[in-house]
Amino acid sequence: MSTRGFVIYLLSGFSVALLSLLFFSDKSGYKPTQPSLSSAANSIHHYGSETDKVWPELRVSWRLAIATVIGFLGSACGTVGGVGGGGIFVPMLTLVIGFDTKSAAALSKCMIMGAAASSVWYNLRVPHPTKEVPILDYDLALLFQPMLMLGITVGVSLSVVFPYWLITVLIIILFVGTSSRSFFKGIMMWKEETLLKKEMARQQATAVNSHGELLIDTPYEPLIPREEKSALQILCFNLRRKWIFFLTMVWVSFLLLQIIKNDLKTCSTWYWILFCLQLPIALVLFGYEAIKLYKFQKNGMCNGNTESICEASIEWTAMNLAFCAFCGILGGTVGGLLGSGGGFILGPLLLEIGVIPQVASATATFVMLFSSSLSVVEFYLLKRFPIPYAIYLTSVSVLAGFWGQYFVRKLIAILGRASLIVFILSGVIFASAITMGVVGIENSIQMIHDHEFMGFLGFCSSQ
Repeated sequence: MSTRGFVIYLLSGFSVALLSLLFFSDKSGYKPTQPSLSSAANSIHHYGSETDKVWPELRVSWRLAIATVIGFLGSACGTVGGVGGGGIFVPMLTLVIGFDTKSAAALSKCMIMGAAASSVWYNLRVPHPTKEVPILDYDLALLFQPMLMLGITVGVSLSVVFPYWLITVLIIILFVGTSSRSFFKGIMMWKEETLLKKEMARQQATAVNSHGELLIDTPYEPLIPREEKSALQILCFNLRRKWIFFLTMVWVSFLLLQIIKNDLKTCSTWYWILFCLQLPIALVLFGYEAIKLYKFQKNGMCNGNTESICEASIEWTAMNLAFCAFCGILGGTVGGLLGSGGGFILGPLLLEIGVIPQVASATATFVMLFSSSLSVVEFYLLKRFPIPYAIYLTSVSVLAGFWGQYFVRKLIAILGRASLIVFILSGVIFASAITMGVVGIENSIQMIHDHEFMGFLGFCSSQ
């Protein structure tokens, strides 16, 4: 599946899904009531209701054991792939433990934040596999983070308006497409790694010494051996205080806007002013980084310099930068609708623009740490999740994120195949498509059986 084919697939699928809404909207007999299980789980305003909370007591049981295992495996695989795992956590928390959908989405953010935090800590102590640069690509992080957070806000708003069945259909279309694209990408990388391993084996088996004699199976040392660094030296090298300061300021700006907006009346003048204020903040920061990449690309072409300022191998033209902005907003919107950190789009996108799997995973997880922690702080202030469960599940995710990174990195070092990260990413997205699809279809059928309204809802009237 080519990039153009993938885009056509998404546009076609989304268009058919939206046009099918006309069929349901014209149906008579449906009661215009709020869906029983709305994906408005992420909606800050929708979370104000105290009547629909279902918070099971935290106690040792077979349900908790199953949830722990699923949460551990989901966090471990999700952070390795750089996708978080929200598509697995929300169904697990609702079906296995019994939380309501809104609280499950809030707890899912806690789990994503915990796994992302431990993964970032692990990655900060790991050197770049091929270059003397940080394994976290701060340029790409600053490029995507503002648009991702803007998209989350858009997704939260759409989750109030979109019918539940439509969200389910759109998520299935998107997840099946991205998982398939990532899987084929992994196959291509596996074949390239196989050819590279054969070539390296051939070069090691045959070498010529200084006297012109042919040597077979002679080990050799690289001309410039790589300098060994301690874990502390690698940590200090990977940390870039200037970039972290910029990213933190974006996080604080969006958090303050959300906190202030929560105290305002929905759809009031000041509410919309603050809502719209997020757009220039995101555009200014994205524009700063986009102009930087564009100028570097232009100067490099004039000087004959092919070196890239970041890990991506694409040309930073205006069209490609606009595409990255669109994908950042799309990833955040999916995160807002689903209760994830937006990694389901960002992880595959980084691979698509030429970032190697190790850096793509580390960078996507780093960006998700900011987006998920933003939601966790908001949900905590609104008391939208039980603290004991949040602490327990976050602790499980912290351990899973660290050990997942550890074992996969060791496996990659042994096998010499970074494509394993791509296959894990594809598997997590596909598993999320199945779990979210099954739950969504089941709930949609129940809504049809109950003659609930299946069209768009009013944003202001649904708060």
